[in-house]
Amino acid sequence: MKIFEWLLSILAAVIMLQTLYFKFTAQPESVYIFNTVGMEPWGRIGSGVVELIAGILLLIPTYRIYGAILSLGVISGAIFFHLTRLGVEVQGDGGSLFYLAVAVFVASAIITFIKRKEIPIIGEWFK
Repeated sequence: MKIFEWLLSILAAVIMLQTLYFKFTAQPESVYIFNTVGMEPWGRIGSGVVELIAGILLLIPTYRIYGAILSLGVISGAIFFHLTRLGVEVQGDGGSLFYLAVAVFVASAIITFIKRKEIPIIGEWFK
């Protein structure tokens, strides 16, 4: 189970961390996305910072539950905007950004379920 948890954590962290280049360097695709949802530049930079923190926390076993919860939150926003304003396919990407977001969501949800007893305040209900 620990290997599975590590694989999921690495998957989610790598996906989130690799997008940071595009967000922090204001690449045209990223600027287009955040302009479309009305959150440029603060949303692009803010979500990048949150994804950076979540990605790092996912790779530290002691803090993994916090990274999983944080990534669930930020990636839920991405999925929401894909389904409401952006569409599954953005600028001819074949839906790859959307599917990567879904992969992060699923991986983070599974990690959260596995580590549910470690969730602050409510974790004790799962014992």
